[in-house]
Amino acid sequence: MAGRAAVPEVIWARPERTGRGPKPAFTRADIAAAAVRIADERGLDAVSMRHIAAELGCGTMSLYNHVPRKEDLYELMLDAVGAEHELFEPTGDWRADMLRNAAETRAIMRRHTWVPRLMAGVLGFSPNTLRYLEHCLACLEPLDVPAGTKTELIALLNGVVTTYTANDIATVERTRSVPWSVEEENAVRMAYLGNQVATGAYPRLAAAFAEQSGPVDLEDVFRRALERVLDAFDPERR
Repeated sequence: MAGRAAVPEVIWARPERTGRGPKPAFTRADIAAAAVRIADERGLDAVSMRHIAAELGCGTMSLYNHVPRKEDLYELMLDAVGAEHELFEPTGDWRADMLRNAAETRAIMRRHTWVPRLMAGVLGFSPNTLRYLEHCLACLEPLDVPAGTKTELIALLNGVVTTYTANDIATVERTRSVPWSVEEENAVRMAYLGNQVATGAYPRLAAAFAEQSGPVDLEDVFRRALERVLDAFDPERR
């Protein structure tokens, strides 16, 4: 990637092209789509201007006229997958609508497993991000709290989705690097944990585990985490 600009720059404020010379054979959207395909197939670390140029059938250096920095490329990629959000008509039930948004965000992250890695580092508000935020605020119209509180709710809910989904993805990726199954590893670890708790050194943990009636349903845990975030902002439940 090219070096950093001397002053801050937002890729969305940069013209797609200057208007001088022949029309280029590809657009920023084409570059983003190629980068997303590479990340989906080979992982985020495989995304480079050289690989994108090979996808598009063009010279590597020509891409820098469109996307000068890797940070810009990441913004383009996140905006491209952000278009997958369904901006449905709000139902009037803000809790149900936000749970639907959260589930859809998680589904997008599972389709594009590199997305959680970029969520903290990409700070720009891209066109599709702005549309999604506007949609979420429309869903939250019935919630009688200040607008700033609503944006905090959106950010916190997205943070929970990102954290849980990133952990899911990391677990799946790890199992690919070892010669045993998740079930085999969990059995060994649970046996070790049971032996440690049985020593009596951890009475509070022993009591907590004794309350568990069976295997933990991680999807239920995820749903409860989302519900608790919503509860914290719901005037009727505080």
